[in-house]
Amino acid sequence: MPERANVRNLVPITELLSYRLSRTSAALSRSAALRYRREFDVTLGEWRAIALIAADPTLTLNRLARRAGLDKAQMSRVVTKLTERGLVNRTAGSGRTFQLALTETGIELYRGLIRAANERDATFLAVLSPEERKVLVRALDKLADLALDVERQERDHPNDL
Repeated sequence: MPERANVRNLVPITELLSYRLSRTSAALSRSAALRYRREFDVTLGEWRAIALIAADPTLTLNRLARRAGLDKAQMSRVVTKLTERGLVNRTAGSGRTFQLALTETGIELYRGLIRAANERDATFLAVLSPEERKVLVRALDKLADLALDVERQERDHPNDL
């Protein structure tokens, strides 16, 4: 019979770093989604697409989906809605790709959204001291790097099942 782990020595899920970060991230996303829907009539996915296109107007659908962390089909639906609303243009690129760019209306919407995002960011960072902010940025960078390394290791790990 396999040895059972001594549960008393294990950290409960509510204290695990990944759980706490996930819950915090979800709460941040939910509050952002509510504000952006109310003030700008966009979903969180639409906001992310608009912001990423504004940051890099050479994006194709595939690259946009990767950067946003969505699959291509999900991002295609988001971009289609944005195009129908007159916020994004698709221009034929090389092969079967399309370059994505914000329209003038999309740029104006982006300006309002990025202002609201910056306000939210400042609100959350205001609860931290300047030193805590520096530590948080460094810690998040380290955790993100390690998370990507662990993800790669997990992908490369042979399936033992």
